Amino acid sequence: MPASNQPDVMDKLVSLCKRRGFIFQSSEIYGGTGSVWDYGPLGVELKKNLKDLWWRSMVRMREDVVGLDAAILMHPRTWEASGHVAGFTDPLVDCRVCKGRFRADKLEDARCPQKPSKRPGEAEQCQLTEPRMFNLMFKTFMGPVEESASTVYLRPETAQGIFVNFLNVQQSTRQKVPFGIAQIGKAFRNEITPGNFIFRTREFEQMEMQFFVEPGTDMEWFEFWKAERMAWHRSLGLAPARLNFHQHAGADLAHYARAAFDIEFDFGGTLGFQEIEGIHNRGDFDLGRHQEHSGKKLEYFDQPNNKRYLPYVIETSVGADRTALAALVNAYREELVEGEDEGRTVLGLHPSLAPIKAAVFALTKKDGMPDMAHRIAGDLRGHFPVDYDETGSIGKRYRRQDEVGTPFCVTVDTDSVKDGTVTVRDRDSLKQDRISAEALRGYLQERLQHE
Repeated sequence: MPASNQPDVMDKLVSLCKRRGFIFQSSEIYGGTGSVWDYGPLGVELKKNLKDLWWRSMVRMREDVVGLDAAILMHPRTWEASGHVAGFTDPLVDCRVCKGRFRADKLEDARCPQKPSKRPGEAEQCQLTEPRMFNLMFKTFMGPVEESASTVYLRPETAQGIFVNFLNVQQSTRQKVPFGIAQIGKAFRNEITPGNFIFRTREFEQMEMQFFVEPGTDMEWFEFWKAERMAWHRSLGLAPARLNFHQHAGADLAHYARAAFDIEFDFGGTLGFQEIEGIHNRGDFDLGRHQEHSGKKLEYFDQPNNKRYLPYVIETSVGADRTALAALVNAYREELVEGEDEGRTVLGLHPSLAPIKAAVFALTKKDGMPDMAHRIAGDLRGHFPVDYDETGSIGKRYRRQDEVGTPFCVTVDTDSVKDGTVTVRDRDSLKQDRISAEALRGYLQERLQHE
């Protein structure tokens, strides 16, 4: 893994996210729920923008990919067939002294709760147990009486819902191989050592696409989707220098995979380069296992060539939460402003991701300025998210919008009421343009679409 040369901004980012309404700890008034997070008013907009961009790229802009929304609760035999019941485990060790729990294969990344400068097992008082395998799936019961109810699981991934619906989707849409099925949905993993804000959580959201291809063409499609997915992350404004591919090989390669690459993002500090998306050639493992365990034929009939086969699968799996975090880390900066004593904190989010596209200010609360500003905000609000703010000095209002990533601020002043013009200030360049209020919507839409 390449070394990170980026600063660690995580603590500052966590503070900003709570203060400005991006992300809160779940159930905070009760002391919080470990590694579970709630998205606030701005966070939910950011994440929705991210998911919409993914859906548009994967489904709306392609004729060979269709959508699905499979249920979270699935037949328990699904997870037997997929190997999750038997093999979805991590090695767990406990410390008898501090009662901490750690992944046995990740001890080098962990720290002793009582001696943070040391790893678990390094301090004299540490007493680690022998490793034991721990299944990461959350288990519950379906039925009115627990003793007689059937055991079900909260899905640990969204992919299996796509595989068991392969023929339903293919036959109902009359898609021909190669084609893909895309899905956005929640997944749940009872992680032993979650952490790093929303990077590793017990409840998270995945954006997955399984692309079904004829055996023999799989590596060609694998390379195609590798390039497509990297280009998409760059289109979000993620710095190319902070993105790279990591190949899985040898013991790192999953038993079902013919090839696997991760797209990694450099989060800076000690976290460094970490996976935000996986691209895998899964072969026919998944369809083969479900065909075997269900007794139902899942073969595709290639009518022009009069042959049947189990398609191979190229998977692209993106963590929505991790990518949202990558966008925030990538965007965060502190800088000095010429002519000002105090610096500013900026989220330089790509306009397509920014929760608020424009903020409208009335310079003062008199002389008809608030009325005009409200009319302008109301007109713009029908086209993209807008914030209205008339509290505090104009400088403080600019700073508040810089901190949440708003690309443009529109100010209505004394001249605006007289001649119908407004000032538009750009977040990144700080350049200010004086334009007609009537031309404002087109001016903003053009820049929001092309930046």
